[in-house]
Amino acid sequence: MKNPLPSPNSKSGIRRGLLDMVLACLLFSLMNASVYAIRVFDATLPAGVISFFRILANLLILLLPALIRGRTRALLGDGRPSLWLRGLFGAAALMLSFAAIVRIGPGESAFLTASSGVFVALLGPLVLGQRNSLRVWLAIIGAFTGVSLLFDMHDSHNLLGQSMALLSGLLSALAFLMVARAGRSNAPQTVIFYFCLVALPLHAVYFATFGAELPRDYQSWGLLGLVGVFGSGAQHFMTRAYQRAPAALVSSVGYLAPVLSLAWAVTLFGQIPAQSALLGAALIAVFGVLLPFLR
Repeated sequence: MKNPLPSPNSKSGIRRGLLDMVLACLLFSLMNASVYAIRVFDATLPAGVISFFRILANLLILLLPALIRGRTRALLGDGRPSLWLRGLFGAAALMLSFAAIVRIGPGESAFLTASSGVFVALLGPLVLGQRNSLRVWLAIIGAFTGVSLLFDMHDSHNLLGQSMALLSGLLSALAFLMVARAGRSNAPQTVIFYFCLVALPLHAVYFATFGAELPRDYQSWGLLGLVGVFGSGAQHFMTRAYQRAPAALVSSVGYLAPVLSLAWAVTLFGQIPAQSALLGAALIAVFGVLLPFLR
């Protein structure tokens, strides 16, 4: 007889949930590093092509088991508007995130994208009717002070990439808020399925507008495969982490991902941030970790 899964928020469940999130952070950071590595091998490959393969891998990982088990209809859920909006915001956030990574690297972009947690706190009163305490508002101000330190106003190329990463953080926050509005009536697989479902036509519009091309060498093809595997694995472990442990703990551990991304940027690509950028990243991480516990 199989051992039952640990109940949510039990000690063993929390430990396993936090371990799941640590694995998710590692895989997300490896995905970010792989995205930037593709640009090293093939500087002309559009970021939209990379994000398309990421979505395609995620969709195949969802669909194949559902087809084998004959449970494809379960992926559709209840079809409420918030699922479609989650897909739209999430897909746009992913595309902007990858575009930012190829411009400014995996470290800096990861910290700006991680501002999503701060945006959730900022928009929570408007979207979910939540109330923020004075401590929360002070933490939001502190985090956005860190964001401002990351922006390079003297380099338009960096500024564009940084703006894309910050907008990705905002859209990720909106996607998270749509998941909260969708409630628990839809399984995590359904939420991810709508993310893929909306992302495909969004990429089609992108390709029709800007064109598309395939990778030129086997290294880029291999890295595209790693992006899909790392991204899908990270999403799986992150979803399981939120099922097993309290959201506040999981979201705080999630700030390990940009820290690891920065480590890869320094060790693999020699991208050493300026002191002001490091201070900004530290402020985002510290206040981002504290925010869930200040409510």
